[in-house]
Amino acid sequence: MKLKLIQLLQGAFICLILMPSCREYPDKKASNPKIDKLKLQAGFQAEHLISPSENEMGSWVSMTFDDKGRLITSDQYGTLYRMEIPEIGAKDLKPTIEKLKIQTETPVADSVIQMGYAQGLLWAFNSLYVMVNHKGDENFEKGSGLYRLEDTDGNDQFDKITLLKAMKGGGEHGPHSVIPGPDGKSLYVIAGNHTDDPEMDIYRNPKIWENDNLFPEYKDPRGHANSRKAPGGWIAKTDPEGKHWELFSSGFRNPFDIAFNEAGDLFTYDSDMEWDLGMPWYRPTRICHVTSGSEFGWRTGNGKWSPSYPDNLPPVLNIGQGSPTGVLYGQNAAFPAKYKSTLFAFDWSFGIIYAIHLKPSGSTYSGEKEEFLSGLPLPLTDGVIGPDGALYFMTGGRRLNSDLYRVYYDNPENAGSSSPVVASPTEENKIRKQLEEFHTQPNSEAIEFAWPYLSHQDRFIQYAARIAVEHQPVDQWKDLVYKETDTDAFTQGVIALARQADKSQRDLMLNKLLEADYGSLSGIQKINLIRAFELTLSRFGLPSSALKNKVIAYLNPGYPAHDHETDRLLSKVLAYLEAPGMIEKTITLLETPVDKEDASTMNNTATDASDLIQRNLQYGLDIAQTLSNIPPQQHTYYALVLSKVESGWTPELRERYFKWFYHAFNFEGGRSYIGFINNARKAALAYLPEDQFEYYNTLSGDTLLSSSGNDLANVAGPKGPGKRYKAEDIKPLLADGLGQRNFVNGKNMFKSSICSSCHMMNGEGGISGPDLTQLGTRFSQEDMLISIIEPNKVVSDQYASSVISLKDGSSIVGKIISEDDQNFKISQNPFAPDMLKEIPKNQVVDHKLSEVSAMPGGLINRLNEEEVKDLLAYLISGGNPDHGIYQAE
Repeated sequence: MKLKLIQLLQGAFICLILMPSCREYPDKKASNPKIDKLKLQAGFQAEHLISPSENEMGSWVSMTFDDKGRLITSDQYGTLYRMEIPEIGAKDLKPTIEKLKIQTETPVADSVIQMGYAQGLLWAFNSLYVMVNHKGDENFEKGSGLYRLEDTDGNDQFDKITLLKAMKGGGEHGPHSVIPGPDGKSLYVIAGNHTDDPEMDIYRNPKIWENDNLFPEYKDPRGHANSRKAPGGWIAKTDPEGKHWELFSSGFRNPFDIAFNEAGDLFTYDSDMEWDLGMPWYRPTRICHVTSGSEFGWRTGNGKWSPSYPDNLPPVLNIGQGSPTGVLYGQNAAFPAKYKSTLFAFDWSFGIIYAIHLKPSGSTYSGEKEEFLSGLPLPLTDGVIGPDGALYFMTGGRRLNSDLYRVYYDNPENAGSSSPVVASPTEENKIRKQLEEFHTQPNSEAIEFAWPYLSHQDRFIQYAARIAVEHQPVDQWKDLVYKETDTDAFTQGVIALARQADKSQRDLMLNKLLEADYGSLSGIQKINLIRAFELTLSRFGLPSSALKNKVIAYLNPGYPAHDHETDRLLSKVLAYLEAPGMIEKTITLLETPVDKEDASTMNNTATDASDLIQRNLQYGLDIAQTLSNIPPQQHTYYALVLSKVESGWTPELRERYFKWFYHAFNFEGGRSYIGFINNARKAALAYLPEDQFEYYNTLSGDTLLSSSGNDLANVAGPKGPGKRYKAEDIKPLLADGLGQRNFVNGKNMFKSSICSSCHMMNGEGGISGPDLTQLGTRFSQEDMLISIIEPNKVVSDQYASSVISLKDGSSIVGKIISEDDQNFKISQNPFAPDMLKEIPKNQVVDHKLSEVSAMPGGLINRLNEEEVKDLLAYLISGGNPDHGIYQAE
């Protein structure tokens, strides 16, 4: 009896110590993996409200609260829903949801989508505004555009649909969000660069868009956005009835959302082109202050403008790599004061909500980034501040699993009032807005008021002044340009003439620019002046030989300036002018080592690129590869400038130039890097005499390339067509066995699916993942495939990454390699596992293993079924071509 009691007590003790799930905590909420994966700032709590995808409601991407406090949401590829949300802390958090139906005279079946496919929703003016992103089809007849839904009979059901503006464009770069204007009388809408700008009544940025670039044009070698032209993505303003439209701003790539702050200033979060990683024209995701008539310089391919150019505006903050989605402002949130003047910016790819703390800086703002919330994975779509002052956000998009969350501050007495925080505008802000009043139509007072501000040192004021001038008839101000003695003012005046005048003014414009005392100019003044030369030449062509030689004599002595931005401008202008000696000068620059910190815009971001890799390896792999051997971007720029210079070459210069290409193919860049370099190489080869072509073609690396010229030829890629493989595909795939397999093709699939980057096979491959040589002796074919298709199903702690939370609220993801009393050492890049980052332990709040595999899903989705079988056979064989699986049956 005594022995049995001891055994019972021992069992209870073991259960208590080793099996925490045996214990009961009446005051502690049950663990919820959807909440547990979130990293929140101190004092904040999160609630999971519903998983639409698990309830056959699709994948949600947009939402708004109506005037009764109900949340309205939209499935990206489906209908609208309206719901009552339980109070914060309620025992049952599940919303009461109804599928929105539009009452019509003719009854409509439940399966019919009457309104949906919305990437923007807004309740305003007693109506629901819906930004549809869709090409009409049998499932949903309505096409892209802004629609207004109204309840005309007061029965709380919509019965009227009005199309306010049809839009030509759709997909992920189509029409996006709609928000209310700060005046309480208007709406603002935003669209990506695959959406044509519809006809507008007013163009605050005059509709005279050109590429305006003497840089040799190379479009994306993989075809992305090659047919898209200026103005790129755009923002427009309209009235509640959609009768009057103004183009407010343009030159974006693909921002999804916009938000106003308490001062009535507008902000967006623009996307990058991740295939351009490693290229000199790459622009990271960035927060932009969107002012009246602003231009942000997106052009297709390599034509994107530098943020330093005076005819476009710079960002408030470069964030880094990612996929921007929701943007909202915190002034009405029941949050601590620091978050009330904060812009919240959502990144879909890497699952981060950034808090951008804005500070007035002249007529614009500076910004500091904080990681407000993150999760692995957390494909963020849209967010809104609710009537209760909480932040509601959703995940989903691209038919991914979708969730709705609520985040609230759990210390109400310190949260302060939910009323807006009102900051006094700066004097410069007031001046800029006065200038913007002249951005709609000719005004007799505009020239007198705006002209003095062309020389203002605040760049946003200077820009607003030039746009005000451009809205006036050219004959009223062109002579003022030629009489002006202030260098800043006449430089801006020539830029305005380049955009508004005609070719008859070209020589006068060039001669005016030659009046500047180039040697006495500051760095930014030189950039502005050279850009003015470029705009004049690009719009109106070369002048006479005499004037051309005068411009060469003026600019050539200053090249190289040993300043990256200035030298880029000078190199392309002097190449266009065929300046003597510019080829040799440029090749010398091409051969001069460039510090990586100076050479890469990936380093000039608020987010460390390496910190993103393991947050989402599917998107982080391009970053990882590029960081492992990043190209010197300044060299790439010079090489492309020279690619279309026809005369002035010597055999020695050609030898040095074409050898550079061979070397350039050794670097790692985004998906389009090799194609861009090869297209420039081929353009340069086209200028050679026929008898020299073969020699320089080989010298420049032709043998290194695949047949398409967009990739290196060391691995044969999959033929496809692939598909999105799922667990249920495994049984049919293996039903007839593997059959006679091809060892070489299996090895190629192992490499082209980037398995070899992380895994060793028979002594070859990477070391950041487990050695797979003995895989076939331990696992079945079904187990191997399920691990490839669903890598998160089982994550070995031996190879798992850790999420390390820091005192400043940020987090770092990587594999902890070692630690001592002072530091953790972590590896973040599977392509460069020996590159370690030290994290001081005194800055660490917590660290835990990630439940997300470092191996991305979808690696075999490019492979057809026979290629999958070849890969599987290669894994079974352990990389042995003599394995029995390859023996003839």
